[in-house]
Amino acid sequence: MRNVNPHLQVNKIPALKKEKIVSQTFTEIKVEDQVATLALNRTKSMNALSLAFAEEITNSIRSLNERDDVRAIIILSNAAGFCAGMDLKDFKSLGLIGGTAKDTFFFHDKARPLFDCCNVMEECRKPVIAAVHGVCVGGGLDLISACDIRLCTEDATFSIKEAALGFVADMGVLQRLPHIIGQGYTREMAYTARFYTASEVEKMGLVNNVYPDKETLFAEARKLARLIAANPPMAVMGTKEVINYSRTSSIADGMLKAIEKNTLFMTSQDLLEAVTAFTEKRKPVGSAHC
Repeated sequence: MRNVNPHLQVNKIPALKKEKIVSQTFTEIKVEDQVATLALNRTKSMNALSLAFAEEITNSIRSLNERDDVRAIIILSNAAGFCAGMDLKDFKSLGLIGGTAKDTFFFHDKARPLFDCCNVMEECRKPVIAAVHGVCVGGGLDLISACDIRLCTEDATFSIKEAALGFVADMGVLQRLPHIIGQGYTREMAYTARFYTASEVEKMGLVNNVYPDKETLFAEARKLARLIAANPPMAVMGTKEVINYSRTSSIADGMLKAIEKNTLFMTSQDLLEAVTAFTEKRKPVGSAHC
């Protein structure tokens, strides 16, 4: 699992009461039943990823990652679609497109918030569910490919659009997507840059389920998140860490990582409660410590 990038400061979001929505500049956050919902709310720009928007997403996820009352996170959109990709106007104004040689040289440093907002989904110890409706293009696909689970509506469309714009996707989708849908489909999506329908990406395995409308999508995403949150949090977080680690490790090394986690859990109250609840045929009461 990647180490958290030290270059971005974590801005703690205010403590949330049950069902209270906290509005930020570009996002809204709600925590209920140990599930956090991060709603992308740059609606006028169809959630096009500016640097400031990306930084707010990163800081929000990092803050939720540290909260004991959050065990799963849903990321969704308040706009007509999920995400229109990068904000090219923002990039041009900062000299990241058509700028000087100096601007090009320092591109990675200037664009770091974009890379971080994708990496943070993977770095987050809590499972992250992406609930996608409408268009999901370019940077939006980078973002959801870093999530643990993806769901969408029947009207959702997906595109790795970068090749059509004259550059290479560089926010992680080309590295992550082959582990999700395989090399063949990844190459097809990246080379053609065309839009793919919900039924097509479901066949690929990009999304787990497709729903008729966004209301059903959001409800099912919450239901899934609550199922995850009902399990002992340390076990869920350990499982995510082992799965991520195993993508670039041998089976034997991945198994050793799992054994290492279980050795630590043997003395945990989560494990004792889970075993006791199983023998007593009742639901476990998970630890509040995440």
